[in-house]
Amino acid sequence: ICWVQPSIRSRNQVWLRNRWQHWGYTHVNASACFMDLVFYSTYNWIKIIHIAFMVAWMAGLLYLPRLFVYHQENYKNKDLTTVFKTMEKRLYFYIMNPSIFIVWFSGLYLGYILGFDTWLIIKIGLVMLMSLFHILLGKHLNDLKKDNLDLSARYFRMINEIPFIILIFILIMVIMKPDF
Repeated sequence: ICWVQPSIRSRNQVWLRNRWQHWGYTHVNASACFMDLVFYSTYNWIKIIHIAFMVAWMAGLLYLPRLFVYHQENYKNKDLTTVFKTMEKRLYFYIMNPSIFIVWFSGLYLGYILGFDTWLIIKIGLVMLMSLFHILLGKHLNDLKKDNLDLSARYFRMINEIPFIILIFILIMVIMKPDF
């Protein structure tokens, strides 16, 4: 027998809208539990998906500018730039683009369930900034594909830090949940 306990938030005591399904004191069939973990909760699965794809998206946001640095430093070597173009395209279109959409959809679902507190609205604003950075990287990718980019490797080294700085503020909002 496994019992699910409700999530208790120290501030605001925001109750989940669909408490019975997601968190309530619900008797659960033992087959749905393993080591006191409940595997039927939609909320928990969406949260796992959100975190996993956020990590994939962040990896892309941090690695793509680094590939641009190497691309710009080796612009005379056509064989090497062809390899970089392939790596950049695959990273952006096959990892980063699906990740950003899954992060947004799962994040909005989690926000709907939790309720949109002030900290969450600030977090969404920061994620919008990160999304604009994602779009900027896509523009740079297209320019590099056409060999039509006059920006230096130093520029890409500097913008490489932007997603990490935004991530720090997002983590402060998510973990501390400041009450403004």
